[in-house]
Amino acid sequence: MGCFGFLKAMMFVFNGIIFLAGAGILGVGIWVKVDSGSIFSFLGKIEGAPDEFNQVINVGYLLIATGLLLLIIGFLGCFGAIHESKCMLMLFFIIVLAVFIAQVAGAVVILVFRPLANEMFTKLGKAALQNIKKDFGKNPDTTGLWNTTMTTLKCCGFYNSSDFTDSPYYVNNINHYPPQCCPGLVSSCDQSAAESAPRVSGCFPKIREMIDSNTMVIVTVGLGVAVLEICAMAVSMILCSKIKSRED
Repeated sequence: MGCFGFLKAMMFVFNGIIFLAGAGILGVGIWVKVDSGSIFSFLGKIEGAPDEFNQVINVGYLLIATGLLLLIIGFLGCFGAIHESKCMLMLFFIIVLAVFIAQVAGAVVILVFRPLANEMFTKLGKAALQNIKKDFGKNPDTTGLWNTTMTTLKCCGFYNSSDFTDSPYYVNNINHYPPQCCPGLVSSCDQSAAESAPRVSGCFPKIREMIDSNTMVIVTVGLGVAVLEICAMAVSMILCSKIKSRED
């Protein structure tokens, strides 16, 4: 296999992986939008949530758009290399270049506006506390969504168990907290039980911890994707040049 054949094979394999990744991301995006009980839908229904957060919960649409874009890129790269189509390879190059520029711009925006994210989550916290104290134990939808979230993430309240104080659940259950706040205890979860039980963090600190602990992984993956995009653009241009020289 010559250099030209090797480049074609690498282009096919690489873009085949991109195509499969796009299909996976598209599936996740559709699942997020269809699953009305997802955490994103839940947070979007919190009364008083900051307006900025309404954009964040549209992550399902973002995943769908990203998946479709990756499917198109993978298709153009694979078939452009197999059929030695300069048009498809050039279109592949243009799309990947646009994605690369968008990624750089997005990284800059995140760095510049990161302090605003803390303010947004502070507003969300106030709205979530109001939601708990007003509807938890009275509104079946709110109660079910909070219970599902706490059970899944193994957390208690937005910040801690005291968030449930004076809520309908707390009042109707003789000053007791939800059982998720007292893991491993068979008895009822009152204040003393919650204090003696293994400490359960709030859902918000749990989510922030998950994000912070995976920041380095996200950055590494982002840099790796950027390098692969540069290599893909370089290979597509080399193939275009080779195809043109062969045609001449």
